[in-house]
Amino acid sequence: MSEPKVVVITGVSSGIGRAAAVKFAERGCRVFGTVRSLARAQPVPGVVLVEMDVRDEASVQQGIDAIVAQAGRIDVLVNSAGVSLLGATEETSVAEAQSLFDTNVFGILRTTKAALPHMRGQAAGRIVNISSVVGFLPAPYMGLYSASKHAVEGLSESLDHEVRNFGIRVVLVEPSFTKTGLDVNAPHAAVKLSAYNGERDKAFRTIESAINGAPAPDGVAGTVVEAALGAWKMRRTPKGEASLLSKLRRFMPAGPVDAGLRKTFGLV
Repeated sequence: MSEPKVVVITGVSSGIGRAAAVKFAERGCRVFGTVRSLARAQPVPGVVLVEMDVRDEASVQQGIDAIVAQAGRIDVLVNSAGVSLLGATEETSVAEAQSLFDTNVFGILRTTKAALPHMRGQAAGRIVNISSVVGFLPAPYMGLYSASKHAVEGLSESLDHEVRNFGIRVVLVEPSFTKTGLDVNAPHAAVKLSAYNGERDKAFRTIESAINGAPAPDGVAGTVVEAALGAWKMRRTPKGEASLLSKLRRFMPAGPVDAGLRKTFGLV
């Protein structure tokens, strides 16, 4: 009988990370979920919680080392920890953008660099990075969040070429709006410029409506599990809106896609 897969998931306090952790445990995997504070974290059934801050290299290394000390290996790393930000690009400060990238991009870099030596040593592994449809589409008034997800896409595709000779593959999961705390409680850029008031407010109402009508994270979590344990495929878009948008981006001319996006967000 084969040993259960050892799965590490960042950001299991809520949302997609938490839902995926539960599903991996239900599939018989040995699951370790990272949280920023054990003292404030709620238990996740079947999951061992590990304190780790993806913004801190020492914290990441300590967390990965602790997991390997317990489990002996890491078969799957799911980079789910992330933050969002709403606001016009001109309204977004460099400090706000740096903070966003520190979690969404450099957090993935830190955890990946810590896990890769173990995966290379065992000549096997799967890294699943949670991107978004705004990793391949523009996102007005979410420009820096979109930029961070575009960066995740480029990093992931490039990394896959670098590590596949070691038996390791990288996968992107690209959900659309999902009803999680990340989207519902997304912070706004601190500065507001009156020139953007009309369109920004229309865009925010569109985003709020999309979030309120979005599905729970279970569907995305199922896609994450299949991306980790199933046959390798570079991109995984959950069924529904994400899958449709992926096809539109690939096969429709740029003009109609651009016009449709502007209409959706109420932009003139």
